Amino acid sequence: MQVQVTDIAFDCSLDDDDWSEQDQLETEEFLPSRYIGQIFELDLNNDADDADIAYELCEEIATQSGWLIREIDYRHILR
Repeated sequence: MQVQVTDIAFDCSLDDDDWSEQDQLETEEFLPSRYIGQIFELDLNNDADDADIAYELCEEIATQSGWLIREIDYRHILR
């Protein structure tokens, strides 16, 4: 199943003394642009529901980016 990210927001909050508010804002602005528009191939059955799709997509992006996802929107790519 292919899906395309149409919008995404990352959770860039950290409890780290070296992490400034400016660092957090820059990361929150930069990260989405790397993923919006990207197409992902998910290993799911065609009858998977929206919750399953969103979960798998978030897992894939979190693994790639190293950040948790706060919100995500996507669309199905039909073949």
